[in-house]
Amino acid sequence: MPLVISKPLLEHARANHYAVGAFNATNLETVQAIIEAAEAEAAPVIIQISEGAMRYGGLRYLAAIVRAGAADATVPVVLHLDHGSGFEVNMRCLQAGFTSLMYDGSAKPFEENVATTALIVRAAHACGIPVEAELGQVFRVGDAVTAADIQQALTDPDKAAEFVRLTGCDSLAVAVGSVHGMRSQEAQLDQERIRQCALKAGVPLVLHGSSGVPDDAIRAAIENGICKVNVSTAIGAAFCSRLRGQCAESTQEHDIRKLLGPAREEAKERVRQKLRLFGSSGKAGAALDACRTMCSS
Repeated sequence: MPLVISKPLLEHARANHYAVGAFNATNLETVQAIIEAAEAEAAPVIIQISEGAMRYGGLRYLAAIVRAGAADATVPVVLHLDHGSGFEVNMRCLQAGFTSLMYDGSAKPFEENVATTALIVRAAHACGIPVEAELGQVFRVGDAVTAADIQQALTDPDKAAEFVRLTGCDSLAVAVGSVHGMRSQEAQLDQERIRQCALKAGVPLVLHGSSGVPDDAIRAAIENGICKVNVSTAIGAAFCSRLRGQCAESTQEHDIRKLLGPAREEAKERVRQKLRLFGSSGKAGAALDACRTMCSS
């Protein structure tokens, strides 16, 4: 089926207390792994392309791969820009056929974040495309920050409400204790902050850096208002671990399909596990109905 926009999927998830999985892809195999896992779980899914992935694989190449996969899929698939750094990259992705955009102005002053987000929202909404924004800052493993820095960067629920009102964004990524790039599940989430942000912002909330969050904390976060969960590190770690193993076992193998195929299967299994954790398995049909209802209204 054609690509769908993210907004009705996230609104349906919010109303039914589950989260849509949003998985980063960098090549053909990771796109295939994500879509095949979503089909096996009958789950709606979001495929995310970062600017780093674009530099590696090319914007139009990756967009074309996702569109081809979605065309053959029986579940709703969204093509989403992850952590767009400015107006220009968002417009290039809009032109390339992305069905969901994101501007990450979390490191900018509040007023600058508002101004740029609102500009992107205005342009995207003119084309019927929703926009995710970010308020508060989710740091990365290796950043020279202290526990006090992380606490200071958490999303303020009252500011979140003001930000959504001023920008018109469709979903909001919030900083609630997760960290990008964590390989061990040790991050603790501020569940009360999630509840307050969900209550005051009034839009679906997004959790970034989920690979380092324990499963029970993710389940609680979804109950408290998280409607989209981003996953990147966990998939990359599964793919690369299996690929390294295949290369070590088959040192004379020159058929790259025999090396990449098992890695793709490992990534697929990890995506399936995440979809079950998020509660989105079996939701594809109802989510697709929500898309049709919103698009026809």
